[in-house]
Amino acid sequence: MTAAPPRLEVRGLTKRFGALAANDGVSFDVAAGELHCLLGENGAGKSTLSACLFGLLAPDAGEIRLDGQPLNAATPAQAIAAGIGMVHQHFVLVPAFTVLENIVVGTGRGWRADLAGGRRRIADICGRYGLALDPDRRVADLSVGEKQWVEVVKALYLGARLLILDEPTAVLTPEESDRLFAIIRRLTGEGIAVLLISHKMREVLQSDRVTVLRRGRVVATVVTADASGDDLSRLMIGRAVAPASAAAPAAAGGEVLRLDRLVPDRAGRAGAPISLTLHAGEILGIAGVAGNGQDELLETLAGLRPPLAGTMHLMGLQATGLGAHALAERGVGYVPSDRFRDGLVPDFTIAENLLLGRQWQAAARRGPFLGAAQMRARARAAIADFAIAGGGPDTRSGRLSGGNAQKLILAREFAKARHLLLCNQPTRGVDIGATEFIHRELLRKRAEGCAIILASEELDDLLALSDRIAVMSGGSILGTFPKAGADLSAIGRLMAGQGGRAA
Repeated sequence: MTAAPPRLEVRGLTKRFGALAANDGVSFDVAAGELHCLLGENGAGKSTLSACLFGLLAPDAGEIRLDGQPLNAATPAQAIAAGIGMVHQHFVLVPAFTVLENIVVGTGRGWRADLAGGRRRIADICGRYGLALDPDRRVADLSVGEKQWVEVVKALYLGARLLILDEPTAVLTPEESDRLFAIIRRLTGEGIAVLLISHKMREVLQSDRVTVLRRGRVVATVVTADASGDDLSRLMIGRAVAPASAAAPAAAGGEVLRLDRLVPDRAGRAGAPISLTLHAGEILGIAGVAGNGQDELLETLAGLRPPLAGTMHLMGLQATGLGAHALAERGVGYVPSDRFRDGLVPDFTIAENLLLGRQWQAAARRGPFLGAAQMRARARAAIADFAIAGGGPDTRSGRLSGGNAQKLILAREFAKARHLLLCNQPTRGVDIGATEFIHRELLRKRAEGCAIILASEELDDLLALSDRIAVMSGGSILGTFPKAGADLSAIGRLMAGQGGRAA
């Protein structure tokens, strides 16, 4: 009896961008019913490979087969028709559409979609996997975690036999992540192949096999049960990774930030007033699922939106309602959660992005013009100091990998942050090596006496770096814990909005 072919078979896939080989002769396969992980540093070629599989890019060489048949998907629509579904790291949903409309759009025959039939099929999928989605809610009104479930249900609705998940738990609570992996195991038990792209080692270790990419090439494909996290890290970056651990501060510094009943504006909604103090050389971690007020709080502290009420003092001086430029002049740096939307201008060069926010300073100018030579010299220094790979001062930042783009933002904002650094999700979507670097640089900045607010959905980040951990849900701080002896189960419950009271 002839064995069934792999669900996915990739042989010698190559994709070049000019002289750069983003994928260089990549070969691997995924069996039906297998959870297979793609692991690699930022820039290793994972996103390019998944884009080739999903019809977003055309390979320059090589072959892709699905269930033994050649796959020549020139568009995502053709990939979907062939049985490939993809849940993107950055959602591809229409905010103004309902859940039902987002899932059935493009599936109708003629000019109308079968909404009634779609409603029944969505209810069946949700019932089968224990999901609660209201088909009539607008996607704009959903939490980030709920949007993730919409993407998963959409892929299943479209009949995916191979499901590609790109960093699927980046916006989920630990409990939601566990639930997702339980659903993934049900899917693989039904014969669906799942290709997982993840930087989180605890997720990677739940897979059946791992294919490791480095600089566009396959380093190894290993059975996960036969490898440790350290083994996979060494394959990925060529060396062992030393986890960061925050030492206790030698002495409490002076007060840097004081908030007294501050109420950020959450699109016309207000959470409980927030009062807190932060001292020099201290890291305050903020735990919470995306969409629970972290963005609005940090944007208010960075001067990007005025508060609805309350006061803010910086270095003992009134700072309530000051704009971003004025706060940056007072020594505040801000790393936003979405690096390409809010942190960089993708069409600007590395040198130009490093100058943003300081372009009006006399030191950056030669008369009425920007000093090009000074910009490039500053960029070369930042590229060296922050290990920014992928180009020189004149490289457009939109061509950088996620990890290198994040390092570029850190280089710019660290230079501004003489007193206060606001960091929102600094390790979201970056690999183990870049996470190690970011942890080390945050601790170095802390050792210089800078006060840091670190918002992260990664409890590993907060436990490694924070002196105190505050939990946000629904726009309120529900509890604050010292890092030493923090109750992780209590933190997880508060992140999910279960129990607690505004503090």
